[in-house]
Amino acid sequence: MNDRSESLLQPQEHVLSTLEADGSRRWLTPRLSTGRFWRRRRVVAYVLLALYSFLPWIRVGGEQALLFDLPARRFTFFGVTFLPTDTVLLALLLLLTFLGIFAATALFGRVWCGWACPQTVYMEFVFRPLERLFTGRKGKGGRPTKPVAGWRRLAMYATYLVICIHLAQTFVAYFAGTDNVRQWIWGSPLAHPVPFVIVLALTVAMMIDFAFWREQLCIIGCPYGRFQSVLLDRWSKIVAYDYRRGEPRGKRKHDASVEEAAATGDCIDCKMCVVVCPTGIDIRDGLQLECVNCTQCMDACDDVMDKIGRPRGLVRYSSEAADAGEGGRLVRPRPVIYACIISVLLVVFGFKVTHRPSSDLTLMRSLGLPFVTAADGRIENSLRLKLVNRTQERRSYTVEVIEPAGLEVVLQGGQRFTLEPDATLVEPVRVVADVELFALGPVDGLLRVTDDQGEVIERALRLLGPGRTSAVDGVDAADSLEEGTER
Repeated sequence: MNDRSESLLQPQEHVLSTLEADGSRRWLTPRLSTGRFWRRRRVVAYVLLALYSFLPWIRVGGEQALLFDLPARRFTFFGVTFLPTDTVLLALLLLLTFLGIFAATALFGRVWCGWACPQTVYMEFVFRPLERLFTGRKGKGGRPTKPVAGWRRLAMYATYLVICIHLAQTFVAYFAGTDNVRQWIWGSPLAHPVPFVIVLALTVAMMIDFAFWREQLCIIGCPYGRFQSVLLDRWSKIVAYDYRRGEPRGKRKHDASVEEAAATGDCIDCKMCVVVCPTGIDIRDGLQLECVNCTQCMDACDDVMDKIGRPRGLVRYSSEAADAGEGGRLVRPRPVIYACIISVLLVVFGFKVTHRPSSDLTLMRSLGLPFVTAADGRIENSLRLKLVNRTQERRSYTVEVIEPAGLEVVLQGGQRFTLEPDATLVEPVRVVADVELFALGPVDGLLRVTDDQGEVIERALRLLGPGRTSAVDGVDAADSLEEGTER
């Protein structure tokens, strides 16, 4: 048995940075290095934390600053509301978001992961600081030097729970609105069981993430690190170790001779870059998918270089090309292509947003017979008119058929009606025409809707009747209403 086990390949010391060689969990308790990059990241993190918590409560133009109302299919971004009819705009917005991340990655590497990702921001600037506080390692980090009392751990997880409840309720506010969330918080869960279950599930998921899964979400769960091979190029910024300057590693004495100093590199193999890494890697092994560009190794190494009297930057922002002595290239095909595409999309997006009509009009043919003959001998086509008031004010609308002559439009509530802000009206419409108009087959008309601000929307419509060609065109023309022009 021993001979057989010795003949098998032995695993590496760490299969993953969070796994031991035997497959057990390697719990990471990184030390804290409060250098210049950490201080900058902390400012960015606090701003992002404040934005996440307060954005739902900010009003822009009377609307919630960010609201993704899925049941109503309304999406509000800082006073601009997108409806299901804005499919092109929503697609452009989504495309711009992804291209923006791709462009930032091509230029600055995984700057999103290290500086703005919610997982990194909350883990490194909320939950780990709390853990250090309750385990007696405030401002230092690392493993506790003595056993942690049970009440301290209980208090720590209770604090985690309160924060996770807040995060879950804030997350729901982005989709359900702050007014609803305020009522749910102070009301009985029995009065709103579905939102309560959603908040409960989110709270449990966040507790599992921040209390147990932690850095494994970045290493195992998030695909972004695996995409970096196609998102980065040789000139993209990465956190890198300077091999030429650092190797060979060795202890350096303050009173070392010139010959002794030349025999070793600047890296003294103190492993501070490893013990401060929140994902447990050694940056000296090169670019790795586990690296989230948090710059903790840079701060730790700079501190060591200051102590031994060597220049900072042994671990620094660099690129594969710079490490190979090729210098930097800001202007290169990938960023230029991204910039051109993003610029074009921004122009298109801005034009379509600023030229959107204040109302949406859709004409649909009613179910049943394509047309009927009224008692007076005229031909009636039954349609449905769907009108959406996109503005934040009440508007009155007038409906009329402007061509050809001899057509009459009849609505149940009259030719003029009023819509409240963001309201939608679906109204049956009867278009009546003299039978003589159908002598040559279907009749093409033009329906016009005018609001009290003078804005006009026109839609083309096809009316069916008992003419000589309607028997051929009747089936195909049943759904032949065409979109007209907006002006």
